[in-house]
Amino acid sequence: MIKTTRRTFLTASGSALALPFLGRRVGATEVIDIQIGSSHPTTNIWAHAMQAALQPEVDRLLAEKGAYSVRWHENYGGTLYKFTDTRTAVRDGIVDIGMVGTLWEGSAMPLQNITYYTPFANDDHMAVIDIFDGLTETLPELKDSWTAQNMQHLSSLITDSYGIYANFPITSVADVANRRLSAPGSSANWLAGTGATPVDGALTTYYTDIQTGVSEGTLSFASGIQPTRVYEVAPHLARVGFGAMYFGGIAANLDFMARLPPEVAEAIVTAGKHTSSAHGAYVTERSNAALTEMQAAGLQTVDFDAAARTEWAATLPSIVQPWVEANGEPGLKVLHAYFDALAARGLTPARDWTSGL
Repeated sequence: MIKTTRRTFLTASGSALALPFLGRRVGATEVIDIQIGSSHPTTNIWAHAMQAALQPEVDRLLAEKGAYSVRWHENYGGTLYKFTDTRTAVRDGIVDIGMVGTLWEGSAMPLQNITYYTPFANDDHMAVIDIFDGLTETLPELKDSWTAQNMQHLSSLITDSYGIYANFPITSVADVANRRLSAPGSSANWLAGTGATPVDGALTTYYTDIQTGVSEGTLSFASGIQPTRVYEVAPHLARVGFGAMYFGGIAANLDFMARLPPEVAEAIVTAGKHTSSAHGAYVTERSNAALTEMQAAGLQTVDFDAAARTEWAATLPSIVQPWVEANGEPGLKVLHAYFDALAARGLTPARDWTSGL
C-alpha cells in the first residue's frame, strides 16, 4: 500500500526525486539514497534543524565506521508537498524523513498538541524539547500515535515563546479587551475570557491583516515575526509569557527504516537525539537575535512580570478540559505526565492546568 501510494504520487507529479531506497556500492562504501524534505524552506527554524543538524550528524556517524554513506535528496521549501500534508508525506513515503507539524494534525495526532492547551507553562526551550523527547520514548500514548501513522519520531521541534505583536501598547490583560488579534488554531483559546476577538491567519498574512485593519496584532514568536517584518505594522511587543510550544517532530517512514541496514538506521536515530539539542540551541540563538534586530528597528517591548502572567492565566476558562474530554484517558495521562515533567525540572507554570482533572 505504501509503495503504491508513492508510485502513484510520482507518476502524477512527474518527479524523479522521490525514488525508493537504493543501495549502491562505491568502492568499499555502500551509498544509501535518502529523500528528505519539508513544507518549509531551510530558513525556517524547523527545516533548518534537518539540513544543518540531522543530515551532517548522520554523515559524521557513518563516516566513523566507513561501511555506508548517504546521498541526500533534498526536497525543502514545499517542492513536494505543502504544510497541510507533512504527516501524510512521511506516512506514505513521499519522503523518507520529514518535518511533521503535529500542530496542524489536531484530528490525527491530538495528543501532541498538549502545550497549546496549557499556555503560561514554560518558556525554557530545552525543557520543552527534553520533556517531549522523553515522553515520546516512554509514554505509549505518545509513541504509539507516531507508529500508528507509520512513522518513527526522531527529534522534537518547538517554537520560541509566544508574545503579542500589536499596533497598540499592552501592559495587562485588560488592554486587549475589544481588540482584534490574529490567533490561528488553538492559540485562539489564549484569548478566551479576555474580551479580545481572535482572527484566523498565518505568518504569511499577519502583515497585511494588521496593515489593513483586519486585526490589530497577532499572537506569535520572534523567529517567525522578524523575517516577515510584521513588527513594522505592529511595533509593540507584549512578552506575555504564553510559553514555548511543542510544534511536532522530525520523523522517518517506518517502512523505509525497516529496509535500511541496521547501522544506518541506528545512525539516523542517534542523529535525531543530537538534532533535538542542536535545535533548542538554535531556536534560543535565533529568537534572541530576532528580538535584538526588531528592537533596533523600533520595536517597543514590555515584559509581563509573574503577577501579570498569573492574572492573564487566571482570566482564562479551563481551556484544557474540553481537550481532555475529547481525548479521554490518554489525554489525561499526557497532561499529567507533562506537568509532572515540568515539576521534576523545578518549573512552576503560572497556572496548574491539572487542577480538578
